[in-house]
Amino acid sequence: MREEMEIKKRNMSVSDEAVRSYTGLKVHLIGVGGAGMRALAGMLMDCGASISGSDMASSGATERLQCRGANVIIGQKGENIPPECDLVVYSAAIHEQNPELLAARSRNVEVVKYSQMLGRMMSRRVGIAVAGTHGKSTTTAMVAYVLHEAGADPSFIVGATVDQLGGPSGAGKGKYFVAEACEFDRSFLNMRPHYAAILNIEEDHLDCYKDLDAIVEAFRAFASQVSPEGVLIVNGDDRCAAGVVDSATANTQTFGLGERCTWRGVNIAAQRGRSRMDVMLDGKRFCKLQVPLPGLHNAYNALAATALLHQVGIDREMISGALGRFAGTRRRMTLKAQLDGVAVVDDYAHHPTEIQATLRAIRDYYDPQRLMCVFQPHQHSRTRFLLKDFARSFAAADEVIVPEIYFVRDSDREKDYICSQDLVAQIGLHGGAAVYLKTFDEIVQHLKSSLRPGDLLVTMGAGNIWEVADEIVHWLGTDR
Repeated sequence: MREEMEIKKRNMSVSDEAVRSYTGLKVHLIGVGGAGMRALAGMLMDCGASISGSDMASSGATERLQCRGANVIIGQKGENIPPECDLVVYSAAIHEQNPELLAARSRNVEVVKYSQMLGRMMSRRVGIAVAGTHGKSTTTAMVAYVLHEAGADPSFIVGATVDQLGGPSGAGKGKYFVAEACEFDRSFLNMRPHYAAILNIEEDHLDCYKDLDAIVEAFRAFASQVSPEGVLIVNGDDRCAAGVVDSATANTQTFGLGERCTWRGVNIAAQRGRSRMDVMLDGKRFCKLQVPLPGLHNAYNALAATALLHQVGIDREMISGALGRFAGTRRRMTLKAQLDGVAVVDDYAHHPTEIQATLRAIRDYYDPQRLMCVFQPHQHSRTRFLLKDFARSFAAADEVIVPEIYFVRDSDREKDYICSQDLVAQIGLHGGAAVYLKTFDEIVQHLKSSLRPGDLLVTMGAGNIWEVADEIVHWLGTDR
């Protein structure tokens, strides 16, 4: 009992110090509507900071921040920086010539990137970081949710809304800080976590990496920054991920389905795409796990979360039970509605591997007569670099509808190299049925004339394609 009281006392002292360091701080966030930035804004508000921010367009995220008391301005100009401002944080999407960024620097206001701020906040607690090309949001949310259920009251930042946790972020009173570790622009190198996972490594963000070798080197550097007293969990079935552990000074363990993995899923059975498995630790049975989300990729995510949670001292029964109750995050195979025999699902997938895994999982879980996918490509550069991989990733869809590419971060010149019609042509060459419809209005009209009972519509992409799903849900729910 005395030891438990001492641990609780230490935990509280860690959290109290972390919260006090931000109480009353005046922080302005440029690009506050982005997934990570809005989560950071919410956490800073939980810590008592005074928040202002800006974005180029209004959204549900900016409106929710305003409802919480943040001063959010639509449009970006130098005078948006408040007269009294202690710190300016800007997202990775903000260019160096942004007028607010220039104004802050001319006034000698401290300026940091989102990733630097994330690393700064993590340094005041016991950091748990989840890295990888795919699965970061889901696995981070799994870990934060189980810690919450176990009474550890963690702080967390997830790149998606977690309804079971009240949003994408929270400042808890416990000692743990759980966060995604994104490799874009080598952002995750600002973190020094005590515990970390590397879920997988593939080609992506080739607008800032030369090739896959450069990406692997960045992950190797991330692995080396995990505390020597900590633990690194790595996908032992992923060749690139397994290849970075030689740089780590932390205790390294692997997860996967292979016989050599430290954490191994065995006796896997699936019902409607959701996996049941026995989890083995060093060849001995650890627990039985019912993965609540469909798709084999989520079984891997659950294995990684189980390994991390065990390392921080969560009881195996708690891990198994709480993970079985985890309901996922928004925009990850989110069912929007089932009306008139038509199911509407929305998903964030924007990389070929994610698309392929998600479409397979949707087919297994819903078993639709037709699977119709509206895919909004995210970035011209990503579409160009991975064009043939994208074309092959839609095999499970009966029809693919492609609007204009969502323009973000790329230069205007990048638009000259690739367009949505190129992707549609490549899908056709690989035996798929695809059509280019430039605007959301055209897509909605097409869907209204073609959807029928037994169909499943999935809107997919990292941009604003969810608006199409909402339009169709509204149409299905009205008297037509």
